[in-house]
Amino acid sequence: MNNSQVLRIIFAGTPLFAAHHLQTLIDSRHQLVSVYTQPDRPSGRGKKVLASPVKQLADHYQLPVFQPVNLKSLDSQRVLQEQRADIMVVVAYGLILPAAILQAPRHGCINVHASLLPRWRGAAPIQRAIAAGDRETGITIMQMDSGLDTGAMLSTVRCAIDDADTSASLHNKLLTLGPPALLEVLNCIDKLQPIMQNDEQATYAAKISKQEAMIDWSQPAQLIERLIRAFNPFPTAFTVHQNQRFKIHKAEIYAEAKSAKVSPGTVLKVDSQGILIACGKDAINILQLQLPGKKMMSVRQLLNGYSSWLSVGDHLDSTS
Repeated sequence: MNNSQVLRIIFAGTPLFAAHHLQTLIDSRHQLVSVYTQPDRPSGRGKKVLASPVKQLADHYQLPVFQPVNLKSLDSQRVLQEQRADIMVVVAYGLILPAAILQAPRHGCINVHASLLPRWRGAAPIQRAIAAGDRETGITIMQMDSGLDTGAMLSTVRCAIDDADTSASLHNKLLTLGPPALLEVLNCIDKLQPIMQNDEQATYAAKISKQEAMIDWSQPAQLIERLIRAFNPFPTAFTVHQNQRFKIHKAEIYAEAKSAKVSPGTVLKVDSQGILIACGKDAINILQLQLPGKKMMSVRQLLNGYSSWLSVGDHLDSTS
């Protein structure tokens, strides 16, 4: 493709991650024909109906916005086809695209996916990569097909996962990699040689459930610490004390802290340095937590206001 060529682009996405990619396209020389995002839905404690970050950004720039419940109807497919787009860019849209949509633009549909495909196909690649102890992840831009993140790869950018990374910090790292990689693909779309994925190497990043965030103290401390980081900020790892859930935002592994006679979930120490909890192997030292109805606090803050709430020998539950 000649670099002077301008593509007619349909963009489809919903969360903040997608909105950053939309902003990059808005700032580029390419022409945004329309924006697709999921319908407005109730959000937060007040269940106020809110527009997605993508819709808010599109409205700011007065771009045409479509919010179909799905794209299965012939009418919705016809509307998209009549826009005569060169390509459709999909970033965390959240809806399945039927074959008629995938084939409508001249260059089809491409997707920006937050993993090194074929590893972690699916809804939660960032969280699953941290939970599994992966040392790296990245951005893959692929040509979409009818499968779940199974399309041929057009571009891959790698990113290290550090020991302190949470899903929030890793999300932000990938956010800096995705937009420029997307622009590079768009600017040479005719010259790229797609690489087929090896299905035998594929893993599935299932959507995160809130129940998964309950800590099983019989697991090794290393796994629990990774889950705490993977589920920060959502859905946030939690445990139960005195029939009340409390969230754990930050913790560290504490080796050789558990006596063989102490059952997992037992509180071993409580001081300004943390709350030490026995695990199936080694122990976890809680550094930041959140009591029901309270804001996140350090253990030092907890001791200043709730010193009698937790004591050595107490047992934290893995059920609620």
